[in-house]
Amino acid sequence: MDDKAALLNQLRIDRSDEPEPSRGGWLRWLIVLVVLLALGAAAFLFFGKPSGVPVKVVGAKATGGGATGSAGSLLDAAGYVVARRAATVSAKITGKVTEVLIEEGQRVEANQIVARIDDSNIRASLNQAQAQLEASRAQLAQVKVNLANAERDVLRKKGLAEQKYISVTDLDTAQTNLDELRASLATSQRNVDVSQRTLEVAQRNLDDTTVRAPFSGVITVKAAQVGEIISPLSAGGGFTRTGIGTIVDMESLEVEVDVNESFINRVKQNQPARVRLNAYPDWEIPAYVIAVIPTADRAKATVKVRVGFKEKDERILPEMGARVSFLSDEPVAQAAAAKPGVLVPADAVQAGASNDLGVVWTVRDGKLERHAVRLGAKNTDGQTILSGISPNDQVAIGDFAKFADGVAVRIEP
Repeated sequence: MDDKAALLNQLRIDRSDEPEPSRGGWLRWLIVLVVLLALGAAAFLFFGKPSGVPVKVVGAKATGGGATGSAGSLLDAAGYVVARRAATVSAKITGKVTEVLIEEGQRVEANQIVARIDDSNIRASLNQAQAQLEASRAQLAQVKVNLANAERDVLRKKGLAEQKYISVTDLDTAQTNLDELRASLATSQRNVDVSQRTLEVAQRNLDDTTVRAPFSGVITVKAAQVGEIISPLSAGGGFTRTGIGTIVDMESLEVEVDVNESFINRVKQNQPARVRLNAYPDWEIPAYVIAVIPTADRAKATVKVRVGFKEKDERILPEMGARVSFLSDEPVAQAAAAKPGVLVPADAVQAGASNDLGVVWTVRDGKLERHAVRLGAKNTDGQTILSGISPNDQVAIGDFAKFADGVAVRIEP
């Protein structure tokens, strides 16, 4: 047993002479690791971030005739189709609707009946006025008979007075009676006239219960139903309506557009134009400028322009969106022969000293180049450049405050 214990003791490792691990060594390795990470992050920020001014690049597109759209176009503007003659048809009196004779989309002619209002009370008033007129006429006839009798009595008594068969007093009494009947005749005649006017008023009130179309057109809104109350004075709650429906004269359709006041000098009365409806973008409708409204909207810096259609079509409907191209008076051949321009986004143009001048920046070999340009028409497609840059030039869009000739750029998607 002692020999086995001695052998086991020889196999044991004696750790009494080994030094204890130092905590300072781990701390030093941790510090080195943090420093390396910081150096790596700084190197990434310095070397990994692209340099240069960030810009977006768009290619300039060639246009024909120096204006957007087709040849001869000076300016494009967006607007809506409106009706110059439209009305909400209503009764002149307040009453309950008994009949509605219209539907949306129906065409009506001038003076056509579109609805009827309850006329029971008004018809009773009309009958009363008729009876009053008849009574006044009967009273007038009675006065006329009495007057004729009084005239004969006065004539007879004048003869008797001349022969001294009656006194002068009897003759005066007969004459007074005649004068009273003449006054009664005038009063009765006035009563007949008043009754006649009362009957006319009642008849007009009865006519007002029949609602008619004021002009020929198409019904676009049916607002009332049978049983509802129509009140043209004010709208109430429940079933009270202010009108029967809305009628639009389709022959009075035109386009109203807001033109930027900076380009209103390109628009004049009777100027030829072309309209494209948003619903039919490939359909070009010949048009002309009816009038330039002589006032500006200070909030939008625009001037309203009325544009009329030279051709009428059933596809043109009120409130449709439309785009109007204001055309040049020059022949189309001359416009096509004009120097072509280029089209760029509107936000790629920096304002110049006047409305016709501006600045555009292009990118060449990774650096900015400044170009003074001459401006053409501006619309929703962009800004037309008449001179200063060429088609397919790489136009820069970004923060103009950071732009300068020769500055390196970083192109962003």
